[in-house]
Amino acid sequence: MSVFSRLYSGTGAFDVVGRRKTWYIAFGTLVLICVLSIAIRGFNLGIDFTGGSQFQMPATGAKGEITTAQVEDVFKTAVGEDPASVQSAGAGASATILIRSESLNAGQIAALKDSLFQQLQPLGPNGQPSQQVISDSAVSGTWGGEITRQAIIALAVFLVLVTIFLALYFERSMAIAALVALVHDVVVTAGIYSLVGFEVTPSTVIGLLTILGFSLYDTVVVFDKVKENTRGLLQLTRRTYGEQANLAVNQTLMRSINTSLIAVLPVLGLLVVGVGLLGVGTLADLALVQLVGIIAGTLSSLLLATPLLVDLKMRDPRYRRQAQRVAARRARAAAAASGQEIEDLDAGDDEAVARELRRERAMAAAASSPRRTQPGRPQGKSGRPTGKRHR
Repeated sequence: MSVFSRLYSGTGAFDVVGRRKTWYIAFGTLVLICVLSIAIRGFNLGIDFTGGSQFQMPATGAKGEITTAQVEDVFKTAVGEDPASVQSAGAGASATILIRSESLNAGQIAALKDSLFQQLQPLGPNGQPSQQVISDSAVSGTWGGEITRQAIIALAVFLVLVTIFLALYFERSMAIAALVALVHDVVVTAGIYSLVGFEVTPSTVIGLLTILGFSLYDTVVVFDKVKENTRGLLQLTRRTYGEQANLAVNQTLMRSINTSLIAVLPVLGLLVVGVGLLGVGTLADLALVQLVGIIAGTLSSLLLATPLLVDLKMRDPRYRRQAQRVAARRARAAAAASGQEIEDLDAGDDEAVARELRRERAMAAAASSPRRTQPGRPQGKSGRPTGKRHR
C-alpha cells in the first residue's frame, strides 16, 4: 500500500505514538535552540518599540521611479549611517517610500530632507518636484511597549480560558498536553524570528496571537477523535490507550495536512506576491510569523500533543492494568492460534480475556473442520442447488 493510500485510509499505519521519544528529542532540541537564540541574540525590535524618526515620500520622482536602494544610498550619505528600514508601499501613482531610523536631531533631519529632494526630486500632487511632500515624524517607543503589554495580557487570558475549556470539555490530561503544544508553538515562532533577524513590529505581535487559535483548533480536532476512540476503553481488551490514540492521529492526519496546506497557501501568497513582486515590506512581518506558526502548530498537535497525552494517561494505574490485560489476551490468543495448550486462567485474570479466548478457540475449531453438504440436494458446479424442478 502506498503512502498516500495509508494517509487516506487512516488505519493506524503510521506509528506516531510509538515513536514519541524521537519526537520529544526533536521538539526539545528545536525549543532549546530557539530559547538560546532569544536569550543570546534577542530580537530586532523596530522603532515602534525603541523609538526613532520616520520619513515618508512619494515613490515617483522627476527622473522616474524612486527605488529603496536609491533612498538607502542618499540616507547613508546625508546622515552617515544606514537606516533601520526602507520599505515601499502601494503601487502606481499612490506608491510611497517609508524610511525608519534611529532618532535624528533637527540638523540631521533638515540635511536628509534636502538631500532627498536634490537627488531624487519627488513629485508633488501637481506633478512638479516639491520638498514639501517629504514628511517626517518622531515615533515614541511607548506605543510599541503598550502594544506588547496588551498582547501579553491577551495571551495570559487566552491561556487561562483555554485551560478551563479543555479541562471541562475533555479532561485534565488533554488540557495539559494542549497547553504544552501551545507554548511550544509560541516559543518556536519567536525563536525563528530571532534566528532570522526579521524586524519585530506590531504586526508581528498581532500575527503571533492569530496563530494560537489555529494551533488550538488542530489539537482539539485530534483530541476529539481520541476521546471518541477511547470511550469505554477500560472495559475492553482489544487495544491499549496508546494504540487508540495513535489510530485517532492517523484518522485525522490527512485532514490536518489539508487544513494546514490551505492555510499556508494564502500566507505564501503574501510573501511571494505582496513582498517579492509588489515590494510591500510591511506584509513580511505578518506573513513570516503566520507561516512559521501554522507549520509549528500542525506538527505539535500531531507529533507532540497526542504522544504527551498518552504518557500522562498511562500514569493512571487503571490504564496500565488495561494495557496488561491486552498483552495477556494477545499472548493467549497467539498460543491458541498456534495450537498450544492454554493453561487455565488465574483467578486474578480479567473475565473479558477468558471470553475472548473461548470465542477465538471456537472460531479456530470451526474453521479447521471440513464443511458438510446436505445429502439429497442437487448442486451445480458452485455447490449450490441448481433450482431445476424434477418431474
